[in-house]
Amino acid sequence: MAHVSLDGVIQHDNSDGFAHGDWTAPYRSPAGLAAVLEAQGSAFDLLLGRRTYDLWAQYWPQAGDSPMARQLNAATKYVATHRPQGLAWGPSADLGPDVLASIRALKATEGPDLLVWGSSTLTSALLAQGLADEVVLLVYPVLLGRGKRFFSDSAAPCALALVRSQALPTSVLVNTFQYVGALQS
Repeated sequence: MAHVSLDGVIQHDNSDGFAHGDWTAPYRSPAGLAAVLEAQGSAFDLLLGRRTYDLWAQYWPQAGDSPMARQLNAATKYVATHRPQGLAWGPSADLGPDVLASIRALKATEGPDLLVWGSSTLTSALLAQGLADEVVLLVYPVLLGRGKRFFSDSAAPCALALVRSQALPTSVLVNTFQYVGALQS
C-alpha cells in the first residue's frame, strides 16, 4: 500500500533536498482514512524496510488512540534491514539476511495478511518474485516532478489487474490491483 503522486512519487520526508514533505496533508479526509482501514483489513502484520520502520517508530507509538494507531502498533513488524539492532517498536522481527526466503516462510504460515507500506524497494522485489498478491495505490491529483518513486526503472516487468477503484471526495483514487504474473509481450 502506498500514497503516490500521479507521476509516481512516494517520498514524504524532506531528505535529499526534497521540498514537498507533507504533500498528502491537504487531501486527508475521514473517507480516506476509512478507505485505508478497509484496505488493510482488521488483522495484519507489516513488512517494512528499515527506513519506513524507523520513520514510523518515531510517530505511531505516540500517535494517540485511533483505529489506525492501534492496528499499526499491534501488528508484528517484519523488517528488512542490515541493522537488526534497535527494533524497539514491537512486536518486531528482523527478516534476516535472506529477506525473500523469510517472506516466503511467513506467507506459508496461517498468520494474518502481510502488508507492505511505503517501501518501493521491498515492493518491487516482492512483485519480481511473485510474492505480492495485491498492490493498493492511493493516487493523489498532484505532480511532484522529483522524489523517490514507487517503482524505479529497475523494477521487473509484471502484469497487474485492476480489481477495485474508489474515488474519494478529495479526488484521491484508491486503486487495488491483483498480481497476475510476468508481463506477456
